[in-house]
Amino acid sequence: MLAFFAISLTATYASFPVQKTSTNTTTTVVQKEELTSPAAAAGGKSQVMALILCALIGVIGIHRFYLGYTWQGVVQLLTLGACGIWSLIDLIRIITGDLQPKDGSYDKTL
Repeated sequence: MLAFFAISLTATYASFPVQKTSTNTTTTVVQKEELTSPAAAAGGKSQVMALILCALIGVIGIHRFYLGYTWQGVVQLLTLGACGIWSLIDLIRIITGDLQPKDGSYDKTL
């Protein structure tokens, strides 16, 4: 169950090109659009979500998986967040904005 939860947090959605044709009386126009899922279109990571994950289940490192730090999440999972100390430090770092997602910055902040 834990593996399913970790995979669902890091799931990506495929996008694919779609051709639209519109016919006018004299010409036919072909437009290409790229469709994405609403979740992928919504963007990246939320600081509020990272804070909630860290506060509720930070001991097992789920917030690290969410932010894209897979190996650090595995280490936190195996050490129980270094008995909670690492999770407390991460909680403070998320609140101050020091712990950012691996791919850049938060889309939604506090």
